[in-house]
Amino acid sequence: MTTQQFLTSAWTWHVGALISSAAALIAYVWAFGVNRRILYLLVGLGVFVLTLMSPLNALAAGYLFSAHMLQHILLLLIVPALVLMSLPRRVSLGSRSWVIANPLVGWIAGVGAMWLWHARPLCNAAVSSQVVNALQISSLLLLGTIFWRQILAPREEERMSPPGAVLYLFSACVACSVLGILITFSPVSVCPIYAQPAADRLGILNLVQSSWGITPDKDQQIGGLLMWVPMCLVYLTAIVAQLARWFAHPVASAPVTGKPL
Repeated sequence: MTTQQFLTSAWTWHVGALISSAAALIAYVWAFGVNRRILYLLVGLGVFVLTLMSPLNALAAGYLFSAHMLQHILLLLIVPALVLMSLPRRVSLGSRSWVIANPLVGWIAGVGAMWLWHARPLCNAAVSSQVVNALQISSLLLLGTIFWRQILAPREEERMSPPGAVLYLFSACVACSVLGILITFSPVSVCPIYAQPAADRLGILNLVQSSWGITPDKDQQIGGLLMWVPMCLVYLTAIVAQLARWFAHPVASAPVTGKPL
């Protein structure tokens, strides 16, 4: 099989992704109508569907750990952020709920998702079991939403202050970078199922390892670098946005005392 043949034939139907995306779009239009912010939702749903139906998903299903890592980044950081950005300003995301509104909970949700799903037993199970894989996808979307809610809540009063948001994002970047560095330089396989594929279902193992030159060791290094570099670029972009938000706020004038000269 050639690369071109793989890229054209490895597309698959994912009924769950299509039904949930259609339901989300219908619910959005029903609740908020068609507005400019719906573009964020359309892009987010598009990324979600492509993540689970494109050749990326075929590679992540037992062939490449790096493809699996890219899926994680898209489902945890990109899709939830776009969905939250699509919500109108009047929408409240439960500022009275301690669990949802607490920044520590949000931080643990976003960072913990990456550390949790890269524990060996869970990483292997997510590839070999459809049930665990569905649980992984759902949890990444949910935990990513809780993480980004602290920064991207529609209502300004429900968001963290810009200085706090910068610290929140920077520390998340550091935590994920540590995991990425550990994965990149680890002498043992983080997710053994990718090091020794049980079956070459699609007949592309030779294409991946010989034509593309991606050995299991190199694959794990690429996966670690994806967590280390692109993830921090996402956080860095959000940090820049928070700094812009900070400096855009008008500074209240100090009260003037005494008589003018």
